[in-house]
Amino acid sequence: MSAQSPRQILVTSALPYANGPIHLGHMVEYIQTDIWTRFQKAQGNECIYVCADDAHGTPIMLRAQNEGITPEELIARIAKEHQADFADFNIGFDQYHSTHSEENRELASYIYTQLKEKGHISRQKIKQLYDPEKQMFLPDRFIKGTCPKCKADDQYGDNCEVCGATYSPTELINPKSAVSGATPIEKETEHLFFELAHFEELLKTWTQTPGHLQPQIANKLSEWFETGLRAWDITRDAPYFGFEIPGEPGKYFYVWLDAPVGYMASFKAYCERTGTDFDAYWKPDSKAELYHFIGKDIIYFHALFWPAMLAGAGFRTPNAIFAHGFLTVDGQKMSKSRGTFIMARTYLKHLNPEYLRYYFAGKLSSGIDDIDLNLEDFAQRVNSDLVGKVVNIASRCAGFVKKRFEGKLAPQLSEEGQALYQKAIDAKPKIAELYEKREYAHAMREIMAIADMANEYIDQTAPWVLAKEEGKEAELHDSVSTGINLFRVLMTYLAPVIPATAEKAQAFLNLDNWQWSSINKPLLNHAINKFKPLMTRVEPEKIQQMLDDTQKDLAQQTVVPKQTQTPKGQTAVMDKTEIEPIANEITIEDFMKIDLRVAKIVNAEAVPEANKLLKLTLDIGLGERQVFAGIKSAYEPEQLIGKLTVMVANLKPRKMRFGLSEGMVLAAGPGGKDLYILSPDEGAQPGMRVK
Repeated sequence: MSAQSPRQILVTSALPYANGPIHLGHMVEYIQTDIWTRFQKAQGNECIYVCADDAHGTPIMLRAQNEGITPEELIARIAKEHQADFADFNIGFDQYHSTHSEENRELASYIYTQLKEKGHISRQKIKQLYDPEKQMFLPDRFIKGTCPKCKADDQYGDNCEVCGATYSPTELINPKSAVSGATPIEKETEHLFFELAHFEELLKTWTQTPGHLQPQIANKLSEWFETGLRAWDITRDAPYFGFEIPGEPGKYFYVWLDAPVGYMASFKAYCERTGTDFDAYWKPDSKAELYHFIGKDIIYFHALFWPAMLAGAGFRTPNAIFAHGFLTVDGQKMSKSRGTFIMARTYLKHLNPEYLRYYFAGKLSSGIDDIDLNLEDFAQRVNSDLVGKVVNIASRCAGFVKKRFEGKLAPQLSEEGQALYQKAIDAKPKIAELYEKREYAHAMREIMAIADMANEYIDQTAPWVLAKEEGKEAELHDSVSTGINLFRVLMTYLAPVIPATAEKAQAFLNLDNWQWSSINKPLLNHAINKFKPLMTRVEPEKIQQMLDDTQKDLAQQTVVPKQTQTPKGQTAVMDKTEIEPIANEITIEDFMKIDLRVAKIVNAEAVPEANKLLKLTLDIGLGERQVFAGIKSAYEPEQLIGKLTVMVANLKPRKMRFGLSEGMVLAAGPGGKDLYILSPDEGAQPGMRVK
């Protein structure tokens, strides 16, 4: 797939938010990106992979206050933890930086100044809710109150999760600050806005140009143009942890402005360290290639705001943005209650990171579908493919080479051996194309077909039988030399996926690289070293120990969510929210009035007029009830049918514009995709009381 001359490629992954640990959902993206960059380097291309911690925003400021430390101390600690996790998962960043850096301050300020000078920045006076105790303007997600539409309590400041209505925080009834519990006041402030509509034609062209975005993403973005692009508020008022806007005392860049600039800042730090020409990659006529790997939930920021910011400031736009789906575990969303919200460090305590890298590769495609980590399939696939097929080839052949032939491969291969080797390397263009297109799952199938062919050959030639027969030395030497050479081809193809195992194999084979161009000819009369086990089997008890430790981890995690979405591409984790006050106290007598019943979901359907509501028909053993539940963001209706849940059975029916809601189902989580309906224990029946 390489061009005549090496390509110059800059690759980024979205920036993990610096307020909590890395979990396996995050690792989908970093593993996907790392495989691609390692493949490019193995093709002889100059491929630079940069990333950084996203280190600004209100949640980080508040968490640091809660911990009694400075934001700088908090982000330094989190950065150390993040980088340790990435290193142990063999993610090969060429530069890892922070958005709280001088490079990012300079670049964010420069881009803003350029946009301002060219007339793309406007001013508007807006009214916001203000916490009089904390003396700060409140982001929408830090305000709770009663929905002005359906009168549901405890709703966020921007939308109602019960009826799906959207509104201004100033419309909330009885609003409360989630930071202090105080009643916020309305206060006028002046903000700066980026006029995105100025770039409408450019963005229409860019988003619809084939190759820039996946077709599903391009089609989705076209909907935004139908309603018109609105100006984007890029200001936050003090106190705020971030960069002060040049010439605007007390005004700070909204975190989503300087976060993507962090890609450029990290690369600039790399350039200063290595002497690389920054402009050669970022000027408008650059021949270098630029690719962003992100989660599908943050495409709006990356495919609209980001290209507009770059073009408006005189920089080039990306060659492509590659979005991916989310991770499920055993067919379900990552769940705290089920103990499957697995942190990267917890996994690393018990299992080889190469297992997960290979398993993800076997699931990933160029699309945006979610991928599932089925723990039983995980063990079986790794044990069958990596241990049973690939590593097994080397272990079956290496001993004979060392003992019978002084560690040297045959001076030539037989006609059959040459034919097999040629067949293995003939697959190289197809496998390379699949890697290039991020069709990793297909690539793994092609590679394992070669492994099957190699094992079949070894079974047929049976070196362990030849070794016992007189006069079969030449056949034995040919058999094991062919096997070792096929193993070398397989490891060359797999090196981007399992780099640590490949490094061990490189030492065994006495090689100095895994360049794909080097396998055009087999290793002949080549000395190899003593074989040492490259990988052990996945042990089921290790998986269980990981799950047990996950339960303990989840009881201790404290993570403050970032407003809206995280640059990582995953919904922010929230186990205990220290900034949210406890609601008004009730007595035990009040609590005993609540009648909780097991309910079977006999039907579920979307409510077309509401963004977040599902209409559930519940069987509680005493007849059916209709309940509207704000869980649409987390569940497809068909997922719920037949499941048992828990409902408040004696809640007074409430007339909604969609119909009568005759109760309430119980759910937990920070919201969005991380929302989980409560499920009773096995053996529960509809109508049973929950005590």
